[in-house]
Amino acid sequence: MKKIKFPTAQTILLIIAAMVTLLTWFVPAGKYDTLSYNKTEKTFTAASTENSKTLPATQATLDDLGIKIPLEKFTNGDIWKPISIPETYKKLEAKPQGVTAFLKSPIKGIIEAADIIFLVLIIGGLIGIMNSTGAFDAGISWLANALKGREYLLIIFVTFLIAIGGTTFGLAEETIAFYPILIPIFLAAKYDAMVALASIYIGSSIGTMCATTNPFSTIIASDASGINWTTGIELRLVVLVLGTLICILYILRYAKRVKADPSKSIIFDQKEEIEQMFGSSTDSNSKLTGRLRLILFIFTACFIIMIYGVSMLEWWFLEMTTVFLVGAILIGFIAKIKEYTFVDTFVKGASDLLGVALIIGIARGVSVIMNDGLISDTMLYYASGVTEGMNKGIFANAMMLIYAGLSFFVPSSSGMAVLTMPIMSPLADTVGIGREIIVNAYNYGLGLFAFINPTGLILASLAVVKVGYNKWLKFVMPLVIILLVFTMVMLTISVYI
Repeated sequence: MKKIKFPTAQTILLIIAAMVTLLTWFVPAGKYDTLSYNKTEKTFTAASTENSKTLPATQATLDDLGIKIPLEKFTNGDIWKPISIPETYKKLEAKPQGVTAFLKSPIKGIIEAADIIFLVLIIGGLIGIMNSTGAFDAGISWLANALKGREYLLIIFVTFLIAIGGTTFGLAEETIAFYPILIPIFLAAKYDAMVALASIYIGSSIGTMCATTNPFSTIIASDASGINWTTGIELRLVVLVLGTLICILYILRYAKRVKADPSKSIIFDQKEEIEQMFGSSTDSNSKLTGRLRLILFIFTACFIIMIYGVSMLEWWFLEMTTVFLVGAILIGFIAKIKEYTFVDTFVKGASDLLGVALIIGIARGVSVIMNDGLISDTMLYYASGVTEGMNKGIFANAMMLIYAGLSFFVPSSSGMAVLTMPIMSPLADTVGIGREIIVNAYNYGLGLFAFINPTGLILASLAVVKVGYNKWLKFVMPLVIILLVFTMVMLTISVYI
């Protein structure tokens, strides 16, 4: 009998989309009223399914609606998405989604996720141009020699630095660009691609899970809860340091075992395929010339500019994509690549990441079905009722698990924050704990499930490396269990001190 292969990421997501489509036939439809701030007219708009009305943008309006958020959080742009109004959930006529809606969902998802999809494709083109210059081979050869005998430092540096990016400004989607660059370096250091994948993805996940100044999770969630974003930061810092340490030690343990005996690799059966795909440069003798150094400098500068722009200049996907496109053109000019060759190489590089782009779109399509079927708010409504009358220690951990479950349907951190915080944060008052506990539970729930969430970034990341989801689960599940126990202990301690 032929060995049955685990489904591809695209198939897994389509199965999930089909299951969510079925859910719309059984889960009651419902919706909360929403409140949004109109910047030009300086007014609020309260919208329900029946109508919408304009309200004065005052603190009194927010108080009357039961929204415990300072007015300036809306006027200064901290909260830019419509938020749910507490106590306004109402059941609606069911809108079950059929076969046509299911078939349309990937297309709708691709359209909605066009910004990140174009970022991925442009990065693919840039990587193609870089590969054609030989700069990667020369740089990797130099780094492999420089780290000889101390290759473990690569794991520590990469995981730690990406975790810092995750905790400060939400480095997540952008890490997809790092895999084609860093995997050859890890292969040259005699590790497998799983070590590279883990260092990047786990670094990002633990960083965003313990977000400190991340405007897309902690700050917007705190604002929507009506508290200062620095409230509860002490616990997040402790969990960040200890959690990152746990992750680094976990990766180092696996990496050491693989380096000593490559057959111990979870992806050993793909060793030759992956090394051929990423061009392991262990034996490369490419000389790092002045021109290649300049090319590598411009390539690195693209990421530095991107990080600075996102964290300091309020850039988003349009600006990030433009940086990588300009970088590719500059590198092509310096490398003296002919116009026809440049375009052909760029397009081929982009096509290498087309599968990743499709995965992102299909994952977004799952959310489209949820929203069109009007079951997103219903999930939130019933989740908020589960915690009534709980002991505060159990309550905090229950909230974390609820957020982990909700993130399957709403993987966006900012979307989850504005959707749920006005509803969930007042529940903290009923059990006698601070609202920052809800913010932390939200962070930890989303962050923990992000390690394995098929509607999040993991399937797109695995597609770049060509590693199956089943192999990732085999590698990461022990770490997820360790981190789950760790965060539950930390959350429980925090409500009693």
